Amino acid sequence: MTFPLTGEPLALDLLNTRTAEGDLVAGPAGLGAWLAEQAGRLTPVRETGAAEVAAVLAVREAARAALDAALRGGRPPADALRTLNGALSAAPSHQELTWTEEVGITATPQRPAGPARRLAAELAEAVAELLTDPRVTSVRACEAEGCVLLFLPAHPRRRWCVASACGNRARVARYYARHKRP
Repeated sequence: MTFPLTGEPLALDLLNTRTAEGDLVAGPAGLGAWLAEQAGRLTPVRETGAAEVAAVLAVREAARAALDAALRGGRPPADALRTLNGALSAAPSHQELTWTEEVGITATPQRPAGPARRLAAELAEAVAELLTDPRVTSVRACEAEGCVLLFLPAHPRRRWCVASACGNRARVARYYARHKRP
């Protein structure tokens, strides 16, 4: 399975799992593939099942509602905040210090919870980071016809989620519209 856009802030990568073609993480296989794409950004989950899918979908839907409100400059729905706060409090994080001769002392975040709760908490934390980022109002939807993906532009003139895909299709469509015989 391929995902049309990854590498954005984790919360946006999560929201972009619902595309115009459908829900890419609606089942354990899709969620497992998405988690593999996010390797290094989330604590690994050995197996994905119904509990993990339900947890991720709940966080994603709450994130969508909260982000939509933030983009309008409004108040996020109370149930969205309740869902996100519930996910965060179900698997609180703490730092664990370790020592190795190669690196010295390191602090590693730990979440003593089952995989579904831990995954939901990590994703809810990413959503909280996005919602409290001053750049949250800069999040854009791709301008390509039929595309529903979101991105945080590094450049103010960015218009498409992926320039080589949506951007190219838009440019080709404009070209053919200009050169079409009446």
